[in-house]
Amino acid sequence: MKVVNLKQAILQAWKERWSDYQWAINMKRFFPRGATWDILNLAEALLEQAMIGPSPNPLILSYLKYAISSQMVSYSTVLMAISKFDDFSRDLCVQSLLEIMDMFCDRLSCHGKAEECISLCRALLSALTWLLRCATFYAEKVKDPLEQAAAENQLKMCLERLEKVLSSTKNRALIHIAKLEETSSWSTVEQSLLKLGENLNNLGSSPLRSQADDCVSLIKSIPTMLSVHSEQLNKTGFPTVHAVVLLEGTMNLTGETQPLVEQLMMVKRMQRIPSPLFVLEIWKACFVGLIECPEGTEELKWTAFTFLKMPQVLVKLKKYPQGDKDFTEDVNCAFEFLLKLTPLLDKADQRCNCNCMSLLLQECSKQGLLSEANMNNLIDKRAADKENSPSLKSAENANIQPNPGLILRAEPTVTNILKTMDADHSKSPEGLLGVLGHMLSGKSLDLLLAAAAATGKLKSFARKFVKLNEFTKQITGEISKSGPVRALLFDISFLMLCHVAQTYGSEVILSDSNPPGEVPFFETWMLTCMPEEGKILNPDHPCFRPDSTKVESLVALLNNSSEMKLVQMKWHEVCLSISAAILEILNAWENGVLSTESIQKITENIKGKVCSMAVCAVAWLVAHVRMLGLDEREKSLQMIRQLATPLYGENTLQFYNERVVIMSSILEHMCADVLQQTATQIKFPSTGMDTIPYWNLLPPKKPIKEVLTSVFTKVLEKGWVDSRSIHIFDTLLHMGGVYWFCNNLVKELLKETRKEHTLRAVELLYAIFCLDMHQLTLTLLGHILPNLLTDSSKWHTLMDPPGKALAKLSVWCALSSYSSHSKVQASARQKKRHREDIEDYISLFPLDDTQPSKLMRLLSSNEEDSNILSSPNRSMSSSLSASQLHTVSMRDPLNRVLANLFLLISSILGAKTAGTHTQFVQWFMEECVECLEQGSRGSILQFMPFTMVSELVKVSTMSSPKIVLAITDLSLPLGRRVAAKAIAAL
Repeated sequence: MKVVNLKQAILQAWKERWSDYQWAINMKRFFPRGATWDILNLAEALLEQAMIGPSPNPLILSYLKYAISSQMVSYSTVLMAISKFDDFSRDLCVQSLLEIMDMFCDRLSCHGKAEECISLCRALLSALTWLLRCATFYAEKVKDPLEQAAAENQLKMCLERLEKVLSSTKNRALIHIAKLEETSSWSTVEQSLLKLGENLNNLGSSPLRSQADDCVSLIKSIPTMLSVHSEQLNKTGFPTVHAVVLLEGTMNLTGETQPLVEQLMMVKRMQRIPSPLFVLEIWKACFVGLIECPEGTEELKWTAFTFLKMPQVLVKLKKYPQGDKDFTEDVNCAFEFLLKLTPLLDKADQRCNCNCMSLLLQECSKQGLLSEANMNNLIDKRAADKENSPSLKSAENANIQPNPGLILRAEPTVTNILKTMDADHSKSPEGLLGVLGHMLSGKSLDLLLAAAAATGKLKSFARKFVKLNEFTKQITGEISKSGPVRALLFDISFLMLCHVAQTYGSEVILSDSNPPGEVPFFETWMLTCMPEEGKILNPDHPCFRPDSTKVESLVALLNNSSEMKLVQMKWHEVCLSISAAILEILNAWENGVLSTESIQKITENIKGKVCSMAVCAVAWLVAHVRMLGLDEREKSLQMIRQLATPLYGENTLQFYNERVVIMSSILEHMCADVLQQTATQIKFPSTGMDTIPYWNLLPPKKPIKEVLTSVFTKVLEKGWVDSRSIHIFDTLLHMGGVYWFCNNLVKELLKETRKEHTLRAVELLYAIFCLDMHQLTLTLLGHILPNLLTDSSKWHTLMDPPGKALAKLSVWCALSSYSSHSKVQASARQKKRHREDIEDYISLFPLDDTQPSKLMRLLSSNEEDSNILSSPNRSMSSSLSASQLHTVSMRDPLNRVLANLFLLISSILGAKTAGTHTQFVQWFMEECVECLEQGSRGSILQFMPFTMVSELVKVSTMSSPKIVLAITDLSLPLGRRVAAKAIAAL
């Protein structure tokens, strides 16, 4: 008999009562090779025939079971066929379908093409919906007293199958993929859950009810199955947070708060730090900074950082999603912990001469970080604690005003001064001069600058003074009375700007918004003529050689008059001409034309009225002295000495003493390098200000590599980085360059052999790398790791624990740089650093795939591998990654470095030889998974070739469905196919 279709074949088998294997043999005879049973829909046809009557046909069911066991039909077609059955009133039919599901539901797999694996995901989602509808139907029937027992029995069977399907993580992962593939089907599941929930109330509190609740919660957990991360609860100290805060406080008071907030959140996430301990670590670092900072300006900076900037940072941290926790509760809890650190608080109180804790609590309460009740409770506890601490009020510090109070009062004053400076200067220059004179007295200026820096107002503060300095160029119709006022306004604004540039960095003063061709005088002078650390000036540069007639008249004026005239003077021109005038005067002195007495008179004229002239003169002399031989320096240095000594005469202008204090501090900063190089000493009048903090920290005659290793060893022993060490690391990074710095620190890490030491070293190294995270990451991932991974003589250094620690450090650096490099401009501190590109990243990793990159040639000594990797028509199979589908720009060095690192990792995983480098790659990937956020499209894993997923799954520690979901980009259809294929084969 020639069989026309499947249905007839099944009916014939039933009529003739074929046994199952007979049926299978005949079926294969009836149907020619080529057509697969799935295409013919065999499973659906069998079920349709088996489910015709009130109870299922056992013979035809036996055919279906045989087909499943002998893999004639795939699991996905069976599940789809079952989910089409919807007459739940036929209890026996439903029972037999549930029994069929029992055959394979807890060990679903598929080793076919990616499309078949995606079909399995969809079928599993359909089967889940079917089981939910089935459970809802029976839960509703339980209401009917006549059918209660039968319905409960059916419901029990249904829930058992649901539990069986959902208890496997693999199944949940496949459903997770299907949910992303077909969002409409997932909303059907959600509706079914609601209906089931309504009907569950009929069950009272039976065991069935709790079983059903378990199933519901498992289903609800599917969309978030990746985001559940546990927090670290066995640690209390977090040196990375500590070091990041210290680094920011000592080096970047003027920086924006947002990048700091993001960096702290990154550390919190990567190290899984519980919120209260995270906030506690921030405050601990602030108090340590307050205690150990040098006196003077640094102390004011730290105070402003702690009391003004950090509360603002916490306000921003509060806006991040905290889960179900209340951030104010965490802050309160952190302060409770902080109160237990009595010695730390006592020492800070002693240093600041006040109750720091109480002021900080009030500040936090103002910002809405603490409730009033909690604030008062904490203040009372600290007050009770202080009664037992040693008394702070000694005779000499009783009348010193504490810095925290002064800083908190200075903050509103900054706003008022900014308003005053906005007024029209020409209307009442005398009034303005009064305000400025008041600012110069005592610590006022530094207090105001620190408060402005911590609240992000320093840039506008500086702009206002640049404008004021420009205003003093106007001299038309000036009368003798207003000459001195204008001279003073010029002088005070000039000195203040120099002081700001030296204390907070010149970038605070530079503006991007100057109209073209109109750069203010002070900016021009600062960029071309002002000596700064790491800036070498040429004394013969044209900027020091203005119009010769102006120079001659200035020389004559300085040499002949008994004192400087003030009316109608163009001060900015005088400041630009003074360098050439000094050269003339020096030459005349060297050649005996001018006597030492004349020089004395000239220097008194320069510094007597307007201190800025002395500053400009010394700026040039400093550049000049560098160029002279040992025996030629004497007169230039003597002139610097004379200019630096204040004039104590009657005939000086108003506020002379206050201005001299600032001038001395400016000159001391300017001369520091030259005096060290020429081994000269100049006694600057002691001003009560600190000498230059953190300057000249490196020990003489000691190789910098030894300095680096000894400082790092000390820091590692202590377990935290102090601000002095941060400055030494920064200097070494300047001196040795990025590659030298990174390479030597990685060598230090690889020497460690104790697990807890290596972990601590990673936490500290990450913080030290924050000095210039972007450049150090490029070096670490682009040069140091590839060298270690491709050179078999170095593989032994990658053993556990140091190798595992290096993998952790690499991932942390990669994640931090990747998340911030698109947003944050390099901070000024990093821009100052001379960039040495060890090799241009473009040549290391060429854009054009037809030329094998240097890294690709390094990759393997294995002939066949290298051909595959560097062949021009590299197929999708070896290097296609999500980043290419998201069209991420490969012109960016970091993106290139990451893409190449993942190609290298992929080739190591696929290589025929394994070793510690293979183990390293595994740790690297595990750490990536550990640190990732759920659904973070655009993380560093998007650079991973898709083919790597199947390689990774072969590694025992990586062969879990959750890891596959975490490392593939599920927002892309291709990503979902790759994930489905990898999970279905597990």
